[in-house]
Amino acid sequence: MSITKNREKLYLSENALTVLKKRYLKKDEKGNPTEGPEEMFLRVAKDIAEADRLYDKNAPVEHTAEQFYNLMVSLDFLPNSPTLMNAGRELQQLSACFVIPVEDSIDSIFDAVKYTAMIHKSGGGTGFSFSRLRPHGDVVKTTKGISSGPVSFMRIFDTATETIVQGGTRRGANMGILSVHHPDIIDFINSKSEQHLLNNFNISVAATDEFMNAVLTDDDYRLINPRNNKVAGTLKARKVFNLIAERAWQYGDPGLVFIDEINRYNPTPAIGAIESTNPCGEQPLLPYEACNLGSINLKQMVINDEIDWERLKYTIHAAIHFLDNVVDRSVFPLEQIKNLVQNNRKIGLGVMGFSDMLIRLGIPYNSEEAFETGNRIVRFLQEESDMASLMLAEERRVFPNWSRSVYANTEKKFRNATRTTIAPTGTISIIAGCSSGIEPLFAVSFTRNVLDNNKLPETNPLFLEISEKEGFYSDNIVREIAQNGSVKGISGIPSKFQSLFVTAHDIAPIDHIRMQAVFQQYIDNAVSKTVNFPNSATVDDVLDVYLEAYKLKCKGITVYRDGSRDVQVLSTGKIKKEKDQHKFAPRERPKVTMGFTEKIETGCGNLYVTINEDECGPCELFASMGKAGGCAASQLDAQARLISMAFRSNVDPYSVVKQLKGMRCPSPSLLPQKGGKVLSCSDALAKVVERYLNVYNKKRTAKIEAKKEERELFDENDESNSSSSSHTKTIAGMCPECGSILEHEGGCEICHSCGYSKC
Repeated sequence: MSITKNREKLYLSENALTVLKKRYLKKDEKGNPTEGPEEMFLRVAKDIAEADRLYDKNAPVEHTAEQFYNLMVSLDFLPNSPTLMNAGRELQQLSACFVIPVEDSIDSIFDAVKYTAMIHKSGGGTGFSFSRLRPHGDVVKTTKGISSGPVSFMRIFDTATETIVQGGTRRGANMGILSVHHPDIIDFINSKSEQHLLNNFNISVAATDEFMNAVLTDDDYRLINPRNNKVAGTLKARKVFNLIAERAWQYGDPGLVFIDEINRYNPTPAIGAIESTNPCGEQPLLPYEACNLGSINLKQMVINDEIDWERLKYTIHAAIHFLDNVVDRSVFPLEQIKNLVQNNRKIGLGVMGFSDMLIRLGIPYNSEEAFETGNRIVRFLQEESDMASLMLAEERRVFPNWSRSVYANTEKKFRNATRTTIAPTGTISIIAGCSSGIEPLFAVSFTRNVLDNNKLPETNPLFLEISEKEGFYSDNIVREIAQNGSVKGISGIPSKFQSLFVTAHDIAPIDHIRMQAVFQQYIDNAVSKTVNFPNSATVDDVLDVYLEAYKLKCKGITVYRDGSRDVQVLSTGKIKKEKDQHKFAPRERPKVTMGFTEKIETGCGNLYVTINEDECGPCELFASMGKAGGCAASQLDAQARLISMAFRSNVDPYSVVKQLKGMRCPSPSLLPQKGGKVLSCSDALAKVVERYLNVYNKKRTAKIEAKKEERELFDENDESNSSSSSHTKTIAGMCPECGSILEHEGGCEICHSCGYSKC
């Protein structure tokens, strides 16, 4: 098949080209691209168009392929990443979102681990509900043993994901959900307090109406043992709700999913209840269900300062056709998934570039006009998506489970059980050159890594376009934005445009949740959106937004406060020359330290390990062997000194554990002991450090709880300081590929420098 007529031209930014070359284009055995961007889009268009032949042997497939090609090359629409990566290739796994059931048996748990590995290897993300697992300490009938509980099994999934990450082309991501009624809910809420654990999981509490009503009335609520469905106790609802908010304030996790609200819109309740979502929370799915997503670039839908409704309508109908074809063209990793997907045919069409659209229309993101515009857009998206699906059903029949759906007694004969979703669009929005999902701008200027580790500030093209057109552009202004990240308070920029180019950190949290609610009122599935808080926000601020999200009938909520997760605050877009040019020395050892000594058996004899701490945490480690002298003793001393230096240099101590744990020597200890067999002296050091850290973190958490009423944890700076010249934002971590900052957007983490996405 050749496509030669009416081909659109492709215009990509340098950053988009970098992302495509690194993640999407076909490569040879040496990792060199064997196709260009146009060839990639042509590959995808041809493959997806082939599904038309299933319904009409004489279908004009070449015409459809041309339509799909132009749809993508124009950057008006892009499908989710697995479709771009895998369509027309050997793998042919095209869906991004999966939910795998986890039943209360060892067989089910480890089957789920295996299925997860298969899905992550193919480029998908997975969601799980662990609510069916019996609680910690419950009796296992077959062995008379004791259950270790859901959180311990989540760590197995996390480790499996970490292994797949090391060899895959796309990082695996998980969503772990636990019902608020589960007896282990407190352990689950606290599970990411130790930041080395569950790094490949987003976690959310499934909050029911019963629980939320108890929160509002300050009552107790029931805990239910899933093994026998009997009441296992009660908890004060508001106390649990406050704890969720505190941990989200501290770490960004857990989020909340309002599970009853989700199931009120479950299109196939006769098949089963929805218990989980995909990793970013926007796609509720049944067990063994998957969904393929795609997003329309709203930045492209503004012509002459007005919304081009005809172009938007055409794009919606073409995109629904495209996504329905993806269901037929996808090869699924499990037969159970294939069957349910093809019987429900869920798709999720969403949008990206909404913030860019508002800027082109001259509408500030946090204005009433913006909420009204969002309402018009999402209502039109839903109405036309429904119409497109109805028209497809006339040509291709309704989805097979239609008779078991909520539509069975209506005139709504849809081709697809769901049609719309607002997903995070981290990497595809970089390809499209637009803002992510329905998020506001993350920054007007940011630092981008280029070749040879050079760093260049990159300024939003709409700002450059408008500032030149309106006559206030200057190199000095651009440099100042690059230093501050925001246009707020910069002289020379008219106040009108300071309001227009607001960033996520300039917008009040309540306006974030209002915008999410605007889109949620029409969307079939859910809306992925991060509610950003300044560092000075309090736990009460988080609580207020959680309650507002519930009242506004959102299906879930994710929050992120600047400075959480014990990560240093960095200036947006500012090139940190001091950091690049200066070496860091360990902090000085205090004259007096306190700690403990542990004896541990190794294959070489008894090892005595002493760990001392200062006010910042662990600061030194000493190790001595019963057998003194020799090369082994000097190597042991060298390890201890390096570990001590790492502690005092603010290296994450869990990374020290990770490097040493599991190292083997020719003489492992054969004695069973606390923490398992000791494989070497290095492994012994790691085990002792890990045990120490578990105790230390529990003590630190206890101190945090004790100081809660005094609010000693809260930043005393008020929000009025946010307009100062040192406009800051917090990294969600460092990008593992280019070292730039990771930003929270749409419930995910994205690097705007190289296109890396955790999801």
